[in-house]
Amino acid sequence: MQRAALLDPGLHRRLVDGLYLEAMIMADEARAYFDGSASLDDGVDDPLRRVAFACESLKVTTRLMHIIAWLLSQRAWQRGEIEQIDLSDEKYRLGRASHTDADLAGAFPFAARALIDASQELYDRVARLQDRLDAMTTAAATVGISPARALMDRLNTAF
Repeated sequence: MQRAALLDPGLHRRLVDGLYLEAMIMADEARAYFDGSASLDDGVDDPLRRVAFACESLKVTTRLMHIIAWLLSQRAWQRGEIEQIDLSDEKYRLGRASHTDADLAGAFPFAARALIDASQELYDRVARLQDRLDAMTTAAATVGISPARALMDRLNTAF
């Protein structure tokens, strides 16, 4: 069963577009912060903390790039560039990203912690969305809901 029959295409498009915009803005903010001299002036002067800080900046970047790649896959599916079945291929799924140790991040400047937390929260939201879409697809496939029935259900919930 196609996801379009399970989730309104307009809603899916708006979700993906909103998340994409949020991820791109956050990626730009992270790049500006971690690449800028401001991050070096925020009290990260111990060599071990600098290494930990650099690792965390890579984690933030990795999370955001996984999110953006997944959202671009969703956009490609919306435009018909890839098929529904392709979305189950690992290369179109949300990549795995490491979590940040809260104790370690607690020692970083506020701006760094804010970016770390925001990227983790965005990643978690996108992961939940992917899981929900997967669950809807699986449930519809096992139940065998007809497309007409799915449309009727959507109309009933809309009005």
